[in-house]
Amino acid sequence: MLELRDVTAGYGRAAPVLDNVSLTIAPGEAVGLLGPSGCGKSTLARIAALLHPPRAGTVTVDGERVRGWRHRAPRHLRTAIGITFQQPRAAADPRLRLADTIAEPLRACGLAATAKDRTAELAEATGLTAELLHRRPHEVSDGQLQRACLARALVHEPRWLVCDEMTSMLDASTTAALVATVETYRNRTRAGLLAVSHDRDLLTRWCDRIIQLPPALVPSS
Repeated sequence: MLELRDVTAGYGRAAPVLDNVSLTIAPGEAVGLLGPSGCGKSTLARIAALLHPPRAGTVTVDGERVRGWRHRAPRHLRTAIGITFQQPRAAADPRLRLADTIAEPLRACGLAATAKDRTAELAEATGLTAELLHRRPHEVSDGQLQRACLARALVHEPRWLVCDEMTSMLDASTTAALVATVETYRNRTRAGLLAVSHDRDLLTRWCDRIIQLPPALVPSS
């Protein structure tokens, strides 16, 4: 179970963007998080991915309460969650080839010996050719780079996936391909999913249920 309970969060001394928000995802469940820009969807996604600490509330991953964030989180919790972001160019190091982008989390955890085989496996799963793997971000399209970012998110075989507006900058065919890749992975592993979007039609097709932010606007479905 991935559970956020009574979370309040914000940045600096500004008023919180999230106030007493709760969210629970069961293994194998796909939950959509819907709402307009600025309502706190991405902040909640970053908290769920252990990248941003809440001001108040708790986060629990597989029964273990999270007490550290980013590099302070235990490795077994960090690697249990994979995340993709809306803007792949902001999420990828421009100096790295796509192959190195995918393998970066493995090398960071001392698993470089597995990087070559794992990168090749995920490149095939996400639709990246061997030739594309040798290119850097400025040499590929947004869709190709997002495929690499999705492969990077899957590299540790996470039990939980957070897709934060993963497809909002992509065309319909690339969106369909990336969603299919996520679903193939989830069908094999029973990973839980938090899919963040302002596109209700996409979330309705993709997810088991939808949560609205702010909560008062539209009941959960």
